[in-house]
Amino acid sequence: MPKVALYNTKGQQVGDIELSENVFGAEVNVEAMHQVVKMQLANKRQGTQSALTRAEVAGGGIKPWRQKGTGRARQGSIRAPQWIHGGVVFAPKPRDYSYTVPRKIKRLAMKSALSSKVADNSIIVLDELAMEAPKTKIVADMLKTLNVNKGLIVVPEKDEAVYRSARNIEGVAILPVNNLNVYDILKYDKFIITKDAVSKVEEVFV
Repeated sequence: MPKVALYNTKGQQVGDIELSENVFGAEVNVEAMHQVVKMQLANKRQGTQSALTRAEVAGGGIKPWRQKGTGRARQGSIRAPQWIHGGVVFAPKPRDYSYTVPRKIKRLAMKSALSSKVADNSIIVLDELAMEAPKTKIVADMLKTLNVNKGLIVVPEKDEAVYRSARNIEGVAILPVNNLNVYDILKYDKFIITKDAVSKVEEVFV
């Protein structure tokens, strides 16, 4: 069972915490993570790109010159693709890029991502992260003490004070457990999670 250090908001180690072997000590499956990340990126695409084909460009209804006898190449329309202001060959049209992968693959990818952070010693567990009012300096000082430049902070549930304290810090993102995803786990160098959030993650993925 993986054991990692437990820190407070001042960046001081206050003990150790044991993590679930099934969630944080699983075998890392790179292929599963790749599939899920690719799916997430595809699902983020708007798919709103659009261009006009030669049939849709305005104008060009008349043949620009006669077929033979001019010495020039034959042309049927000034809106053919080789003309300036002509239509686009195989023009892109709005489409939906989203797709899904099996639920088992998603679970496997999540466990692999979490386990990879433990294996790389890139996980930091906090005893708690609670604030009565937004205070960016507290979070910034904590990250500086923990030597974190690019990190993802995971909290048990949405906390407006904590969110507003961290949102303006460059290279730092904050997510509640129910929004945790493989892409964000892998995107950031350090994975910072509170003790209560660990319990929730283990409850869902064990």
